[in-house]
Amino acid sequence: MEKYYKGQLIRCKVTGVLKYGIFVKVNKQYTGLIHISEISKKFIKNIQEYAMVGDLIYCKVVEVDSKNKKLKLSIKDIDYKSRENITKNIESKNGFKPLKDNLDTWINEKKKEYKI
Repeated sequence: MEKYYKGQLIRCKVTGVLKYGIFVKVNKQYTGLIHISEISKKFIKNIQEYAMVGDLIYCKVVEVDSKNKKLKLSIKDIDYKSRENITKNIESKNGFKPLKDNLDTWINEKKKEYKI
């Protein structure tokens, strides 16, 4: 079982986003909350601009409750975005050509399927 301590940087998966904070799963045993006051030093209009469910982020441990397996976390003073959250859109060299080439076939297949 892992032990956490104040000031430690840990990797978390976002499991919920509410107007007062971000909930995360740290591992199979621990859960955590990043309260809105620990997200940014600036006014936060929309928390979803910072994280969304499924994101992998880094957090700094503020407080540990080992008995209840809960962590109070912060992201306001760290670079919290994980590289795994960054995806690149790679454009196909073919562009829309496969769609153009197959559209009539797909339409006819669906017409037959639905007996249109």
